[in-house]
Amino acid sequence: MSRIRPEKRDLLEQLATLGKALGHPYRLELLEYVAQGERTVEALTELTRLPVATVSQHLQHLRRAGLVRPRREGKYVHYRITDDNVVGLLAALRGVAEHNIVEMQQLLESYFEGSQTLEAIHADDLTARLRDGLVTLLDVRPEQEYRTGHLPGAINIPAAELERRLRDLPPDREVVAYCRGPYCALAHKAVRVLREHGLQARRLADGYPEWRAAGLPVEEH
Repeated sequence: MSRIRPEKRDLLEQLATLGKALGHPYRLELLEYVAQGERTVEALTELTRLPVATVSQHLQHLRRAGLVRPRREGKYVHYRITDDNVVGLLAALRGVAEHNIVEMQQLLESYFEGSQTLEAIHADDLTARLRDGLVTLLDVRPEQEYRTGHLPGAINIPAAELERRLRDLPPDREVVAYCRGPYCALAHKAVRVLREHGLQARRLADGYPEWRAAGLPVEEH
């Protein structure tokens, strides 16, 4: 009978540490925010509406697991994801959960208020349509996130401003809306609003972090 080598157990221990770091919804939420760009603890506190101490504690768990990296500037500490492999890890986690956990599909349908069935366009198809000048890209994230980085040529209209700024969009081209990632509801809501006003619209299946992690071009201000 073969025996597992102690060194292998040490390797598995490190993988288990990573798994534990991902094992809290607050940490997954924090990773979604810092995947958009660097954030201070204070900014993350405002976004999540969690106490500063709670945010700091969960960020430390993520840091020890190598998922985020801090940078101090004066009295503020900024956090960002370590690299784009973290985005891939989160995508794999979502894929396994959606494929194997029955409740996930029910929760997704409820969370997106039935708009989960809205047709989505994937990155490869979008790239081709952008090359041919067939679509208008709409970034519905807050302006700060847009300025950190966005898809090339995207127009930024935060979701809350969309209905009063419809005139900013060309009426004769399809609009593709995107936001923070697959579980961000902003793009779903934007597509519904656009279609209600007679515009042809679809959502990007993923979000800005997944686009960037795939090595596709981005723009920064």
